[in-house]
Amino acid sequence: MEIRTFGDDTLRQRAQPVGDVDDTVRAECARMVEAMIRAGGIGLAAPQLGIAKRIIVLDVEGEFHVVINPEMVELSGEDEESVEGCLSVPGVNAPIVRKTAVHLAGTDLEGDAVEIRAEGFLARAIQHEMDHLNGVLFVDRLSTARRKSVLKEYRRLQEEET
Repeated sequence: MEIRTFGDDTLRQRAQPVGDVDDTVRAECARMVEAMIRAGGIGLAAPQLGIAKRIIVLDVEGEFHVVINPEMVELSGEDEESVEGCLSVPGVNAPIVRKTAVHLAGTDLEGDAVEIRAEGFLARAIQHEMDHLNGVLFVDRLSTARRKSVLKEYRRLQEEET
């Protein structure tokens, strides 16, 4: 499966909740993990593969997570600015402000409840992937001028590849 990139309408849609966690959902999660690893990413949301479901996968600093129907219980800590990139906007990055801690709840591959309390880089990655489930890309969190500059660079890089 190809990772959808900037301009693809799927990336702008709000993902829908998953019903029962069955073999079809588990197979989609496996494809997501494979695509994330193949692309060298640390996280991936289902819409990035054109799957309009609320699923995220993460592999950050030795912590691996698959979360179905994730819900942000709490954002806390300080605001911190750090550079982010995205598999759906390849080749560019920009400083993004996010909270330093999160509490996430959802379901695992067995359909059991799971909670993640994270700080630092994992908290940032969770927030980034949750944005994808709501049709938000990291560039949307930039000022208008900065977004135009980053997207101009992205388009230049895409033209160079063709």
